Amino acid sequence: MVVRTAQTESYKNVTALGVPHVCLDEIYERSRNYGTLYKKLAAAVAAYGDGTVYCVDGSAGEDNSVKALSRRLRGKTEIVEGVSKVSALVDAAGFSGCSYQAVSAYELEGAEMSAPLVVYDMHDRDLAGEVKLALSDRFGEETEVKYIRRGQCVRIPVYELDRQGEYDGTSAVALERLEFTAQKRFGFSDLERIVKRLRRPDGCPWDKVQTPESIKMNAVEEAYELVDAIDAGDDDKILEETGDLLLQAVFQTVMAEERGAFDTTDATTGICEKLITRHTHIFGQDKATDEGSALSVWERNKMKEKHQETYADAVNDVPRCFPAAMRAQKVGKRAAKSGFDFSSAEEASEKVKEELAELFAARAAGDAGETEKELGDLLFAVINVGRLAGCDCEKALKESADRFARRFTRTEALARADGRDVKTLSAEEWDVYYRRAKAQLASETAGKGAPAGGR
Repeated sequence: MVVRTAQTESYKNVTALGVPHVCLDEIYERSRNYGTLYKKLAAAVAAYGDGTVYCVDGSAGEDNSVKALSRRLRGKTEIVEGVSKVSALVDAAGFSGCSYQAVSAYELEGAEMSAPLVVYDMHDRDLAGEVKLALSDRFGEETEVKYIRRGQCVRIPVYELDRQGEYDGTSAVALERLEFTAQKRFGFSDLERIVKRLRRPDGCPWDKVQTPESIKMNAVEEAYELVDAIDAGDDDKILEETGDLLLQAVFQTVMAEERGAFDTTDATTGICEKLITRHTHIFGQDKATDEGSALSVWERNKMKEKHQETYADAVNDVPRCFPAAMRAQKVGKRAAKSGFDFSSAEEASEKVKEELAELFAARAAGDAGETEKELGDLLFAVINVGRLAGCDCEKALKESADRFARRFTRTEALARADGRDVKTLSAEEWDVYYRRAKAQLASETAGKGAPAGGR
């Protein structure tokens, strides 16, 4: 018989039987941390071979050495378990008779925690510190919890979890069910729960009458506001706008669940499966050594999943609601995969000259419809030049418009500072003021350590 430890009350039952046995306490003494402890305990038990009886002081399903042992057993080892540690902790926490979540401190990382919650196996101060960080991140550092040791409870805030006097194998922490409006931290499931509450018949008069169509443009607006926050480098704003965009996704999935189409789990399942099946260079047998080859693997897998048998299928799959420059670049990029493309940006620029001449010819002919069509062809040709030059045309056009707005604002300010009425300025005078404004802004930008940019 092999006994995990003699440092528990249940060991008295073993000694009372008078059965020959071996204790593994010396393994505790030579283990640097509890992660290696359980592997060494399992290895020691397995070394005794067939017919070994292994006694643990709690439920076998809660014992990490048993879990490690089950992964390496070659012969037959009988596990004799004691009273469930979790059951005793639940009684001490006062959770009996209600649903709760119980998780080992060693398995807390990545766990989706919800209250009531019991975290056991909090053997030492270092482990208590890790539990404190996890609970603080999920529920807030000032949330009240129960620190349990040897059946005794004391109420403390989460931030004091690693400041207690002693820790041992009986140490645990319990978190009671929180009043929803009293929570300091919220998870994805909480967001979904709030949206569902707002959509109830007795919910918010505005939220409960919305439809996928009525709020679809909100997602576009929030996406642009997030981009604007990123451009500004404002982390507080990025945080806010990321949450706003996430709300739009949850709102749509809640409405889809109401009509029986799909739910949030379906949506998260879909994106997780997509990430796995398209990253076959990570989760499969494909190889990718750089950004370009990784993107090629993604695109190939994407066409396969979408059953796109021709390049035209991929071209026509570009959303029509995209901003025009973005859609034009994506259409050109997908068509280029078939081999239908210019050989270089320089060759593509010849098409720009051709389309420009056709635009002026249509305008000279007084054909407004044809002029507009040729303008579209000209813009598409310019975007092809940008694409082949390795530029993001939507971003480039946006930033160019931003630069012009800043420069025009400064140009007008300079003219007004000279007492000039801008409506009376000649083209030459406008150009002088514009060049002054451009030079000033370039100097200011360079002084901040950022590139001045082009015209």
